[in-house]
Amino acid sequence: MLLHDTALIYGRYLRQSLRSRFALLFGVLMPLLYLLFFGPLLTDLPLGGRGSSWQLLVPGLLLQLGLFGASFSGFMIILEKGQGVVERMRVTPVSRLALLLGRVLRDATVFVLQAVLLVLAALVMGLRAPLAGVLIGFVFVALLTVSLAALSYALAMKVATPQGFGPTVNALTMPSMLLSGLMLPMTLGPGWLDVLSHLMPFRYLVDAVRDAYVGAYATAHMLYGSLVAVALTLIAVTVGTRVFRTAGA
Repeated sequence: MLLHDTALIYGRYLRQSLRSRFALLFGVLMPLLYLLFFGPLLTDLPLGGRGSSWQLLVPGLLLQLGLFGASFSGFMIILEKGQGVVERMRVTPVSRLALLLGRVLRDATVFVLQAVLLVLAALVMGLRAPLAGVLIGFVFVALLTVSLAALSYALAMKVATPQGFGPTVNALTMPSMLLSGLMLPMTLGPGWLDVLSHLMPFRYLVDAVRDAYVGAYATAHMLYGSLVAVALTLIAVTVGTRVFRTAGA
């Protein structure tokens, strides 16, 4: 029943997303602008990492796509609460876990599709990376999306208005981006900033994807990044499911 319920919720929201092609393309616009206007500035600069500047920048942009996109997924829940959709779903026998999983899997599908578009654009601009590394990057984007979308939906179930949701998400996502080294490796900064960035779980994900993009798979960064991504996903889905079970619509 869980798989059946999840498939129903997933299909419902995926069809909504696919009908809005403009939203799909607009979601990848900001990382694409970074790629077009920021990427060329890094060419031939000593960035302190293996591989080319594109192999450093593109993994960060992929995770930035998941970070900002998934973190704001909860806006849909706030709108649905106002329209009574969430309340009607909660009185059905559908599994509460399925109500969450269907949504976050839809988000993961959408952001992986956007990540594919971003990588194709990067290839045109000069990115060269092994296929296995690119695919690993998509897996990390999917895991990050599932975890952050689950937490975003949980937060949205707890707040009443978009005015309370938006500032909270902004206050969390901006420091996360700056301290995770999404744009540039944190090793370029002062020592205290590099140490502080290790408290940010997204730092381990971006280091892992950067290793994958240069073909280095059996590294400490890959191990730590994988462990953090899986742990974050499990914790976020658990928290999100509990909130869906207990929070009032």
